[in-house]
Amino acid sequence: MSKLLTSPLRAFAALAVLGLALLPLVLPTYYVSVATQILIFSVLAMSVDVLAGFTGRTPLCHGAIFGTSTYVVLYTASVYGLPLPAAMLLGVIAATLLASVFGLLAVRTSGVYFLLLTLALGLIVWGVCLRWTEVTGGENGERGQLRAALGMSPRQLYSGVAVVVALVTFVMWRFVRSPFGLTMRGIRDGESRMASLGYNVSLHLTIAFTASGFFAGIAGALYAVFNDFVSPSTVQLSQSVSGLLMAIVGGIGTLFGAFVGSFLIIALEQAVSKVTERWLMVLGLTFIAIMIFAPEGVIGKARLLMAGRAEPKTKA
Repeated sequence: MSKLLTSPLRAFAALAVLGLALLPLVLPTYYVSVATQILIFSVLAMSVDVLAGFTGRTPLCHGAIFGTSTYVVLYTASVYGLPLPAAMLLGVIAATLLASVFGLLAVRTSGVYFLLLTLALGLIVWGVCLRWTEVTGGENGERGQLRAALGMSPRQLYSGVAVVVALVTFVMWRFVRSPFGLTMRGIRDGESRMASLGYNVSLHLTIAFTASGFFAGIAGALYAVFNDFVSPSTVQLSQSVSGLLMAIVGGIGTLFGAFVGSFLIIALEQAVSKVTERWLMVLGLTFIAIMIFAPEGVIGKARLLMAGRAEPKTKA
């Protein structure tokens, strides 16, 4: 483990965990709820980064996978009275199965074709959720009382979500740095070369897509408890774009950049929307500025700056 984690990274990880633990003690209740939302969407952004950053395949369907889990959790818990842990497990399973189907259909494409195909698959899910009113409630959506059933305050919910997010983050970190993760990077950097070396590229990409969907499903299950409501807007394209933007802003291929991207986007949205109704324009200008001055993302840019400062010392 010491070889995998440098001293600065260990210090940063310790400070991050400490900061997450102290947040409920210093923030008002409303901002604790915002922090909970940031953590949940960080997992969604990391699930996108597993594909976009480590296989070179950029998906536009993870909002649909995320929302499917949310639908299943709320429907099974509210309509059938299933215990919440079982409902959340079913939600994650449903998201994983959906991701495996999407993966089987999409992995033989790449570039813009992969982007468009995953976009189309996500739109199919959105159409089903909009029209299958007997199950999904259509535009009215489904509402539950999951948080009330748990009897958890916003601070307790934050603590529970933070523990789950920490565990899931560690699992994702190990996944992308495992031998399988190295194969994913090899496919990203030279797909034809990996195929010539005997690797089943399609199988590896399908597994990566399924694993990515599994993590998105966990985020969706947590969101069901946090939001107590789901509608077609939860699975629509904007949800997938939000997850992708969070990964890009933080830094594609960094994994932990998802936390930075999620924080910046959600916090900026909360702050600017209180000042002006044209907050979307401000967000758009912010994204443009980041793409111009930090195309590698915030974490990626920080790494480059740190490497530039360390270079003279190395030469000396």
